[in-house]
Amino acid sequence: MKNIDTALVNRKVEQAAETAALTENKREVLLECMACTDYTTLKETDSPHSVTVFTNHAIELTGQGLPPVASICVYPSLVDAVGVALTGIPAGSPAENIGITAVCGAFPSGQTYMEVKMLECAMAIENGADEIDAVINVGAMLSGDYDLAESELAMIREEIDGDAVLKVILETGSLADPELIYRASMLAMEAGADFIKTSTGKTPISATPAAAVVMCRAIRDFERSCSRRVGIKVAGGIRTPQEAVLYRTIVAQELGEEWLTPSLFRIGASRLVDALAPRLLSETV
Repeated sequence: MKNIDTALVNRKVEQAAETAALTENKREVLLECMACTDYTTLKETDSPHSVTVFTNHAIELTGQGLPPVASICVYPSLVDAVGVALTGIPAGSPAENIGITAVCGAFPSGQTYMEVKMLECAMAIENGADEIDAVINVGAMLSGDYDLAESELAMIREEIDGDAVLKVILETGSLADPELIYRASMLAMEAGADFIKTSTGKTPISATPAAAVVMCRAIRDFERSCSRRVGIKVAGGIRTPQEAVLYRTIVAQELGEEWLTPSLFRIGASRLVDALAPRLLSETV
């Protein structure tokens, strides 16, 4: 397991915070954060109607001149509701680029049979999901059964094949140890993840800047050794423009400006869009 210098990680977070404070009110930076957002609703009260309203809101914002969000993220049973809402978009609208993300693999715990996880992924894709967010086997990681955790992800990757983007949720708040976060990051990428993601947002500790730094270090090391670029998604508790800009700055600082596109950087959030939109529409930033 790689040794992680936690003091260095903390310094990197401090440096990013200082830089972010200088750019958090720049319109182009906030627009970039908006375009990299997976606009998310994962409530027990979600329904086809509420998800349709949620999706229509994202579409309406593009009609007001804002960039489309990267995707709408929902439970797998609601993928088709998002798809129906998106089919009503006029040809040529920027909103045509909005994707559909489904959280799968017994989200958020991941505690079910492997066959069920694979079937859920397959059904979500069949119903229109472009991207799958699946949870790593956190229990296996914590108990040291790394082979099990990797083999499960490899099976999900094989099930998805090339039909969808795979984002693997590490649940970094539960892993806690920076070295274990690094190991989980490498394991997920070796199993075929297109993105590694901080958390489900359903645990007491979700995304943290320190975890994001460690994940970025793993992504950089993986690219150097395997010549494949993997994206990063930060999710869980990111509600304000300032928080979004901090994570954006960490990614730019650790991986480079070329990562700051929806193809390599995502922010999973439910409230962030509602905080960004008024500021951007007011044109006062």
